[in-house]
Amino acid sequence: MAFLDKDYWTKRYATGKTGWDIGYASPPLVQYLDQIQNKTIEVLVPGAGSGFEAAYAWDAGFKNIHLLDFSNVPLLRFKASNPNFPLTQIHQQNFFDHEGSYDLILEQTFFCALDLSLRTTYALKMQSLLKPGGKLAGVWFAREFDFDGPPFGGKIGEYKQLFEKYFEVKMISPCYNSIPERLGSEVFMILENSKI
Repeated sequence: MAFLDKDYWTKRYATGKTGWDIGYASPPLVQYLDQIQNKTIEVLVPGAGSGFEAAYAWDAGFKNIHLLDFSNVPLLRFKASNPNFPLTQIHQQNFFDHEGSYDLILEQTFFCALDLSLRTTYALKMQSLLKPGGKLAGVWFAREFDFDGPPFGGKIGEYKQLFEKYFEVKMISPCYNSIPERLGSEVFMILENSKI
């Protein structure tokens, strides 16, 4: 699948075709992070791209935050912009090959980059990376697109049906603080790994 190929994403970055990259940390994730008191938790941002959410979290005191991307191009930019960020917490690899144990995983335009056939695999992998009681939180598109993705859209009902098999759905609601271009087309979810 071409869109899962490292070269595909590297080419998108090299040609500037990065519509998912808004140039700063996503407001819904910023607001969510601002509510977390315990800054020692282990956090992962998969499909992190330029890593704006990771940079924000780091500056806010989350020192155990990791970012992961398939392509080295955005990760090199991140390293240049964040020279004090630990290199051991920057992962260039396929998300599905990543191993770790996290209290929180942030979702921001990663799920929508994956082919529809991988959605159950995504849910299972997220569950395996989360500690018991750990949370997967962030924004998902709550709309369909009239072109072949990525991005790939979806509906709240579909997400609920998928994720409630693997998580306790703590919150699923329309996102009220999306960027203007996405207002009305995103849902914010908090999913808890209840597997003991």
